[in-house]
Amino acid sequence: MRLIGKLDESKVVLAKTLSIAGQTSSVDNHEILLSLANTEEAIYKHARNKYYEVEEADFKNEIVDLIQQQALKSLELYQQVNQVSANYPVTQLKSQLHHLSLLIDFEKCLTAELNSGNPKLVEIRNQIQQQIQPSVNRVLKNSSTFSQLLAIQLVYAKLNFANSLSQIPDQQLRSLAIEYGQSALQTAKSTSNQRIKSYSLGTLGKLQPEKSEAYFVKALSLAQSIQAEDIAYQWQQQLGNLYNKQGRAKEALTMYKSAIDNLAQIRDSMLSSNVDIQFFFQEEVEPVYRDYMKLLLKDSNPNLEEVIQTNERLQTAQLENFLKCGKLDLISLNEIPDLNSAYGIINIIDLDETIEVILQVKDRSLYHYSIEANLVKENVNDLLWSLQDQKLATIDVEQILLPSQALYEKLIAPLASYLPASGTLIFILDKSFQSIPMGILYDGKNYLLEHYSIAATLGSRIRSPKPLSKKRFTALIAALSKPSPSLLDRNAPKGVRSLPKTFEEVKDVQSQTQSSLTLLDEKFTSLRLEQEINKNNFPIVHISTHGQFSSDPLKTVLLAYDQVINIREFDKLLKGKVQTDADAIELLVLSACQTAKGNKRSALGMAGVAAQAGARTTIATLWLVDADSTALLMEEFYKELKNGIPKAEALRLAQLTLMKNPKYAHHYYWAPFLLVGSWL
Repeated sequence: MRLIGKLDESKVVLAKTLSIAGQTSSVDNHEILLSLANTEEAIYKHARNKYYEVEEADFKNEIVDLIQQQALKSLELYQQVNQVSANYPVTQLKSQLHHLSLLIDFEKCLTAELNSGNPKLVEIRNQIQQQIQPSVNRVLKNSSTFSQLLAIQLVYAKLNFANSLSQIPDQQLRSLAIEYGQSALQTAKSTSNQRIKSYSLGTLGKLQPEKSEAYFVKALSLAQSIQAEDIAYQWQQQLGNLYNKQGRAKEALTMYKSAIDNLAQIRDSMLSSNVDIQFFFQEEVEPVYRDYMKLLLKDSNPNLEEVIQTNERLQTAQLENFLKCGKLDLISLNEIPDLNSAYGIINIIDLDETIEVILQVKDRSLYHYSIEANLVKENVNDLLWSLQDQKLATIDVEQILLPSQALYEKLIAPLASYLPASGTLIFILDKSFQSIPMGILYDGKNYLLEHYSIAATLGSRIRSPKPLSKKRFTALIAALSKPSPSLLDRNAPKGVRSLPKTFEEVKDVQSQTQSSLTLLDEKFTSLRLEQEINKNNFPIVHISTHGQFSSDPLKTVLLAYDQVINIREFDKLLKGKVQTDADAIELLVLSACQTAKGNKRSALGMAGVAAQAGARTTIATLWLVDADSTALLMEEFYKELKNGIPKAEALRLAQLTLMKNPKYAHHYYWAPFLLVGSWL
């Protein structure tokens, strides 16, 4: 179970098996205990990986506690295995190797990310550091046991030890690491297993920088000979980094592109098996895409189409990694035939040192602008800080206008002369830009929203855009207007209350749609929602309930009356629906959602909900807004939509209705509505 990612189930089964074995004095106790320790370590690694992916401070603090608990529990179990397996040297050696690698990984984690001045964590880190050398000594004392392992096990065990030794700042241990790496290679050469030969060569490439190119080239050749894309991409990435440092740009570009192609080959199988412990996305995968784009843009005449396609592939991979799903049924914007409304596609890509803006206009012409990241990120952070403030409604408008205008001048103004005079702007946003409603950008006189309808897509890939048919204007409406049991769930948004005025919004949507079905309060259960969506073909699904967009999938949730529905459960809820193009949800509206405080990538959660729902267009709110103004906006939106106005333009007109109403002129009321997907 552990090997297919079912960690909690593995833990339960092994604990029960160990209990039964203890009652029968089974000689296999040490092996069961080792498997349990391995499962606890896998849970630790899962939590560690999640820590790097989650942005919100409150959620990070929860994960820090889990990381600490799991690491210490795993280390204790490995020590127990070491003690009870004195008569089983192979098991003892395995536990010692795991114990050492976990100590080193946990110490790095504490030092690099978790040590924020917390005295308790500092103390734990110091204790861990003191255990590393004794752990090395135990493996060395038991080194004769290596010879008892079968050839393939022997190679992996020695490479494991070599990798651990190489991470300890000690020259003697580094030399010892090279010896073990070379020994592993000699053993690998005595077999016909090309995979372990490739791993051995690649490990030596990491251990010996002066010989790394030769080792990586040989390792890559072997991996390619057996079509092992999961190994090949690692050596291609290493060679890309090496060539990049040496100024060999053409060779580096070839390697990076090949690595990305191989990642596309392996991603589907890895994600569908739910082995997210093997797929440390932000540290191991994302850098390949970003390094490739950086190098492409260094050219005096950069291939902008390749940059756009690479960003598209990265963001699609990010979404699939977030959802832990297989490949999504999306098409590129460039595959869409000529459309009637004038539009511009604006890519804003964060490459750490620079922010790259690439504009594509209707005739496919591309325009590029680059700016130093430090000139932009302060404005982004200032704007997000205000927009995610719980007291946003009372914040001075100038506090929002200043960073909004600065961002317009730095990101939009340099390319403004190439934009159409009106129409739709489609934004493909990266990192923290994803939580900014781009219509709020201000040119000194007008907001972007006053000139253009705005749509966001993730990685320039969407479900095939299609207008909403006037003949199919039926809606499923689900809403909560009073306190529900789901509000007490630990994953429910904190500090939210019932939505008594939701009933007015429901009546407005009912009046503007045809043959609508409404699930209100107790009728809005997760089961009933599933039944109605799968039984009936509703082109519009309008949900007025508390929701939260987070960088943590388990906390990206919608509240039904009876329970919280997280983003991965949303897929299960819809699994009975026939996902043909004709049966797709045309419009999904989430009108009472909010962004978790500190989350800078709201669109990832929104796009995730849309992808799981199979929705062509999703409209959601970035923060929890006033019920009266939302009801008015939704009434205007559906009225325009019913008159045949495209979705993005209908939303724009509804937002302008609020903006021009003195009562609702503050950004708090009109700015949070974001359209993701098809703008038609």
